Amino acid sequence: MDECKIGSKITGTEKALVFIAHGAGEHCGPYDEIAQRLKELSLLVFAHDHVGHGQSEGDRMIIKDFQVFIRDSLQHIDQMKSLHPDLPVFIVGHSMGGAISILTACERPNDFAGVALIAPMVQMNPDSATPFKVFVAKVLNHLLPSLELGNVESKWISRDKTKVEAYDADELIYHGRIRVSFGMQLMGAAARIEKEIPSIGWPFLLLHGDTDKLCHISGSKMMHDQAPSSDKKIKVYEGGFHALHHDLPEVAESTLKEVTSWIKERLPAS
Repeated sequence: MDECKIGSKITGTEKALVFIAHGAGEHCGPYDEIAQRLKELSLLVFAHDHVGHGQSEGDRMIIKDFQVFIRDSLQHIDQMKSLHPDLPVFIVGHSMGGAISILTACERPNDFAGVALIAPMVQMNPDSATPFKVFVAKVLNHLLPSLELGNVESKWISRDKTKVEAYDADELIYHGRIRVSFGMQLMGAAARIEKEIPSIGWPFLLLHGDTDKLCHISGSKMMHDQAPSSDKKIKVYEGGFHALHHDLPEVAESTLKEVTSWIKERLPAS
């Protein structure tokens, strides 16, 4: 688990802790801008590269159990809480990191002041998770778990070509094909989330583009509609692609402002 040094400066005036969970194949480097905006609010921001990602150990994009991501997140959060026991804790998660964030908060529903989710993976894409395709994936996972399927098409990350080029050029991002076993772990995580949604009472913010082809917006809508939380908000970006924080400049700026203002509104009065 490689820790990002995006929030290591301690000033003694921190108002809250914020853990950032990155998406599948990524690392925490692309979240520097979000982290900087949050640090301007006197928040202590921290993150790490998930196992098998970025500079962390492990085979690339191979995980025996999705719970490992959640375990590592809770351990990192506990480490920071031990140093700052009086500060509230928020989570910001994108894509698969959104799924990690949701399940992390569900394990300790009273521990978090809020969870901000940018295009989270809540459900599998209906087009790629038809009953027949799921059946075939289960058979292949049993017979050939290392079989490689498709890869993430970077053109769907952002409408900003410079951001797509930066994504393609980033050597810490995994650009290979996703294995059957990893896909099954994602499906299992989505199934867990669907079971947890009726019991979600913690505050959450959902930001999603309505043309996201990597994490379908139906999952965010389902979570917003079905979670009983009394403090929940969803904002849909018309035409928005997957990485809203790296989409067209006006969308990226709006996303950053939504996340920072939402957290700021939930900080304890100083």
